[in-house]
Amino acid sequence: IVGGRSSCSSGKGRNHNGVVKYGFALLKGKANHPMEDYHVAKFTQLQGHELGLFAIYDGHLGDSVPAYLQKHLLPNILKDEEFWTDPNRSIFKAYEKTDQAILSHSPDLGRGGSTAVTAILIDGRKLWVANVGDSRAVLSKNGQAMQMSIDHEPSTERGSIENRGGFVSNLPGDVARVNGQLAVSRAFGDKNLKLHLRSDPDIQNADINSNTDLLILASDGLWKVMSNQEAVDIAKKTKDPQRAAKKLAAEALNRDSKDDISCIVVRLKG
Repeated sequence: IVGGRSSCSSGKGRNHNGVVKYGFALLKGKANHPMEDYHVAKFTQLQGHELGLFAIYDGHLGDSVPAYLQKHLLPNILKDEEFWTDPNRSIFKAYEKTDQAILSHSPDLGRGGSTAVTAILIDGRKLWVANVGDSRAVLSKNGQAMQMSIDHEPSTERGSIENRGGFVSNLPGDVARVNGQLAVSRAFGDKNLKLHLRSDPDIQNADINSNTDLLILASDGLWKVMSNQEAVDIAKKTKDPQRAAKKLAAEALNRDSKDDISCIVVRLKG
């Protein structure tokens, strides 16, 4: 399913025995450029295992980098021969390799950039989440929101940016920005800023059991206006995950989020 060219796209699916269901909704923001959020949401079989693959890529300066990530990042993780024995290492290596590929492609691709949050559900039992930038993954455990990713923001990662010779601007009425430009401190692409930017992911994992009910992935268009717990509370009320994702996006819009809003809701137990 390709990232929405229209102002809104939405859909849903389930795993083979129907225990895990997912839904997604992408809404174009109020900015006058085309939609720059892309997503992945699907189940696939690999080497006798069932994998749920979910991702949100929030692009900036054009949509070429998130479109590239949509096509290549998760496959690069799964292609790594260590994936089944050491998922942590495979994810780390694939993030690095994919960023190298983006930067070495035409100047075009490297100039733009993108965040990434990826979630891989292995046999419905083990969840691996990784992220670069400020798109976020939140797991609900007995209805309590647990953040599974780390927001990479210039204000919290000032040290690493300055160590790399960059600076963080903090103009009144604006968010902190790397070199006065970028509002995230880690990203794929962004050739012109890459000296001062990291693209290594934070990686977390969780066991999925009877206590874990929901997973939400969303771009910062949602999280700017909503707390983790609010998002979980809204999503929990709606059994159908596609309707839950639409509700979250609509609520973010309602709260005057100006950004593109992308949201995936995964209902982990029927």
